[in-house]
Amino acid sequence: MDQLNGQDAQFLYIESDDNLTHITSVSIFDQSTVSGKDVVRFKDILEHISSRLHMNPVFRRRLVHVPLELDFPYWVDDENFDLEFHVRHGGLPEPGDWRQFCIHMARYHSRPLDMTRPLWEMYVVEGLDNIEGLPKGSYAIATKIHHAAADGVALSDFFGAMADIDNKGTPAVPLNSAKLMRSPMPSLLDMGVRAAWHTMRSPIGMIDAVMRSAPSIYKLAQDAISVRKDDKYRVPETRFNGPVSASKMFDGVQIPLDDLKSIRLLVPGCTINDVILAVCGGALRKYLKHHGELPEDSLLAWVPINARSRAVKGGGGGGNHVTAMTSLIYTNIANPVERLQRVMGATQRSKAAQSGVSARVMTDLSKHVPAATQVLASRLVLRTGAAARLCNLFISNVPGPQVPLYMNGALQVGHFGMAPLSDGMGLFIAVPSYNGNVSFSVTSTREVMPDIQFFINCLKKSVKELKRATKPAKKKPAKKKAAKKKVAKKKAAKKKAAKKKAVKKPPKVNGGQPAARDDQTP
Repeated sequence: MDQLNGQDAQFLYIESDDNLTHITSVSIFDQSTVSGKDVVRFKDILEHISSRLHMNPVFRRRLVHVPLELDFPYWVDDENFDLEFHVRHGGLPEPGDWRQFCIHMARYHSRPLDMTRPLWEMYVVEGLDNIEGLPKGSYAIATKIHHAAADGVALSDFFGAMADIDNKGTPAVPLNSAKLMRSPMPSLLDMGVRAAWHTMRSPIGMIDAVMRSAPSIYKLAQDAISVRKDDKYRVPETRFNGPVSASKMFDGVQIPLDDLKSIRLLVPGCTINDVILAVCGGALRKYLKHHGELPEDSLLAWVPINARSRAVKGGGGGGNHVTAMTSLIYTNIANPVERLQRVMGATQRSKAAQSGVSARVMTDLSKHVPAATQVLASRLVLRTGAAARLCNLFISNVPGPQVPLYMNGALQVGHFGMAPLSDGMGLFIAVPSYNGNVSFSVTSTREVMPDIQFFINCLKKSVKELKRATKPAKKKPAKKKAAKKKVAKKKAAKKKAAKKKAVKKPPKVNGGQPAARDDQTP
């Protein structure tokens, strides 16, 4: 029996009508690379997906809840699985430009999944005909998957099952490497017995986990106290920390990865993640300053961290293995290079970022919290808006493949992502990377960020500022300076010569009368 762990179940318990906890990944394809025919048809996409369903168990399994939420839910095989229910087809309305595409994707992301079926769906969108940089006839595939089923890394595995490495259909992952995993339906008796056992074992497991983690917890507490005393930072109140609605907003921009790599060299020891945080800090400074809302204190970002062990990575599978750290992004610093330096210092001070100790501790402890307790705690967090007291926004960097991928012979040319929001944190900046580009993908709501296109411009300007700092300052040619010095020397010499040629006046004697010269008569 395949049961959700405590971390997976949290994403079910915190979900509400306005706070949906699914992820939407958007891949854009150029079908001019298709060999043998002109276009990719919807039927071709369905056949391709059907041939890869066995590669990941997420595709065919649904949730079964334990009565009264006495234990965490189970994954079971969906005996009535219908592929055409999960893969749908539509077209982009006129004029088929980027703005219409973003509006279309935001509306799609705002709709909930059917929780009685496998927790994913795909939406094929045609008509991307007037988007700069894309050939006419391009299309997109938006994939929605519940966060209880996958985190960012598991989502990459999910898409890896669909991807090819060339336009001939060579799978990115060998098809015969996947093991068929079955998840049978547990009986009520089985669920009841396991729920009773887990409830009795939870206190023992919690004590054991705390004892094993005590040195790490103590050290983390000491570090946290010392950092708080040194920095004395607080979470400022911003427009991002109010309630969110179901009306989501989306926009994004692609930046060459090489630009971020060159910016990274400005500060020795800096990482790409540090650069991303500094770029976001600069953009938010410009945005809030434009609206007259820039606080004196820096905004604080919630940054997810991958906590997967090598065994989990190697074994595949879905679920969540993630923790997070908070980091100042120094929106109160105008100089972009200084901001990058401070961001790097802030992330290096975080023990979660350096060694993942807190990741292992929190993941271990969450396994032993009873399901009913987590349900009540999650509802309490939602009602009190506790997220607003932790940070101002989410920023998530998800490294992806740096090689071109294909599907049905069409080249994937872009990749964006939309993520869940929550009351108190109404801005999520997801930064997936793919094939030499990083995509700053912004998710918010109409009430929080109605001018999301302006914020995208702020992101572009923030990158340009840092990129400009990588270029050496222009120096005047040495020849011109030498020529100026020569001209100055010549002028000085001429003045000296003019003084020497000047006629000297005779000395005055006898009451001021000039003395007589030899050629003058008395």
